[in-house]
Amino acid sequence: MDKDIRETFWKAFQASPFIMMRLEGASGHAEPMTAQLDKSATHAIWFFCRRDNRIGSGGRAMGQVMTKGHDVFACISGNLVEETDRSVREEHWNNAVEAWFPGGKDDPSVVMLRFDIDDGEVWTSELGLKGAFKLVTGQPIDSHEAGEHATGAV
Repeated sequence: MDKDIRETFWKAFQASPFIMMRLEGASGHAEPMTAQLDKSATHAIWFFCRRDNRIGSGGRAMGQVMTKGHDVFACISGNLVEETDRSVREEHWNNAVEAWFPGGKDDPSVVMLRFDIDDGEVWTSELGLKGAFKLVTGQPIDSHEAGEHATGAV
């Protein structure tokens, strides 16, 4: 994947760290999760959830991202595994997480999952003034005018 698109994705995702997650092969719908991001780790994201959550068991998963402003879209796949490094759990625990899990960071029903990303597809939306005019007036928009698309390691 192009370095510029990768950087655009991570910057936009950090500003709007929400992702719809679903285990592969699961019968239920995807659900919104708040990603815990680490600026130095561009290969993984983390989530806190209850062990009985639909993704709590871990496994192969896919997530969809649509950032605030709808300027970046992504579909990423990988493997959800329990994060066992206590320092990572401590680093990401905060008041917002505590609001969802009032039993605290040592509550045995709360699991921290790490989503090890294998690959993904990223789309950027950059219509610009000309493209916005075409959109409003119903004129055809060529795909090269709408942004960029890349596949590979995110």
